[in-house]
Amino acid sequence: QVQLVESGGGLVQAGGSLRLSCAASGRTLSRYVMGWFRQAPGKEREFVAGISWIGSSRYYVDSLKGRFTVSRDNAKNTLYLQMNNLRPEDTAVYYCAASDKPAPRYSEYDYWGQGTQVTVSS
Repeated sequence: QVQLVESGGGLVQAGGSLRLSCAASGRTLSRYVMGWFRQAPGKEREFVAGISWIGSSRYYVDSLKGRFTVSRDNAKNTLYLQMNNLRPEDTAVYYCAASDKPAPRYSEYDYWGQGTQVTVSS
């Protein structure tokens, strides 16, 4: 099975940018549809973005379109999330996840990283 490790989180001022990475090991990333999720304090985990096996299709929650960009480099076994114009409400723990299904629902992401904290100050 695949192991996932996120990095790149931190503290940033509103309007700033961060780029999260998710490194995969154990199995090649190209086997999986990948997703980014986040969980803010006191809230349920929510879908942020998803990307197909070779990156030809990308999906975003409507509220984040235009600010967040998901990408992948299968040769480097790494998934990315570029986050621009960050807002305090983007503060959350961000998780990457993997699914071996072609169009996974939330419950069908079987492999998860440990998460990376993103904090946006006003």
